[in-house]
Amino acid sequence: MDKKIISLLPSATEIVEALGLMESLVGRSHECDYPMEVGNLPICTEARLNSNKPSGEIDADVQSLLQSALSIYQLKTDVIEQLQPTHIITQDQCDVCAVSFPEVEKAVASLISSQPQIISLQPNLLKEVWADIERVARVLDVPCEPVLQQLQGRVQKIVSQTKTLSEDNRPTVVALEWTEPLMGGGNWIPELMEMAGGKPLLGKKGEHSPYLTWDTLSQTDPEVIIIMPCGFDLERTRQESQVLTKHPDWNNLKAVKQGKVFITDGNAYFNRPGPRLVDSLEILAEIIHPDGFNFGHQGKAWQPLG
Repeated sequence: MDKKIISLLPSATEIVEALGLMESLVGRSHECDYPMEVGNLPICTEARLNSNKPSGEIDADVQSLLQSALSIYQLKTDVIEQLQPTHIITQDQCDVCAVSFPEVEKAVASLISSQPQIISLQPNLLKEVWADIERVARVLDVPCEPVLQQLQGRVQKIVSQTKTLSEDNRPTVVALEWTEPLMGGGNWIPELMEMAGGKPLLGKKGEHSPYLTWDTLSQTDPEVIIIMPCGFDLERTRQESQVLTKHPDWNNLKAVKQGKVFITDGNAYFNRPGPRLVDSLEILAEIIHPDGFNFGHQGKAWQPLG
């Protein structure tokens, strides 16, 4: 039987592409934008949010929807029914990232006559991203070893260089995953920062991103700040960073005084638990240890804020 895959999140689409299954992909989420050719596929989800609002308003809308037990996204079940998929890839990791898993289950049980198999991803750490790639490959009956070897080889190249660093040569780093209100980087972000030769603060490996106060950020006073808002590209991140630079405590921070504040394309890299987390690691290595690493990401994927 021919496979007909719908991906409901960008990282899953990137896993499908890495596994060489693009020809089997028949539908995507409204946020799937990589590789570029997915732009021609039917869109199977829509947002109940206006992502053009300022960060503070987006956060308030997210909280309001979650409190009312509404998913932030909804399925276009009529489109999915027309596509007659054999497999739907979704996630059960974060209600803010994609259509909630119960909603997909409910739709498949009652509305989608092709009764597709649901593959649900739930990564919190890099090894769980590898496991997800393996699981997708197993269910879809394709090999994953070449893909994993290549990705893990790139990771190992960086780690073998940074693991020899002394404590004094590992700067303290805070990742900001949202600007208003402040949020630290959680899940795989602290792990990647450590691998890249930094000391991650204000976010715990494998745990969801925490809300932060300005007092906490000031007291922690990191040597490096990396801004990576969820879902925002480089230009939008620069805009949203203005709320930070206008805060009265901003100019007192060590990272600001030393010119060590950086903006990134969080949407394309850090927020997507798929193959491009390896690119994200390379970006962090370039930022944290510019003398030791140059993968050519500067300008395209990250820039100094100054």
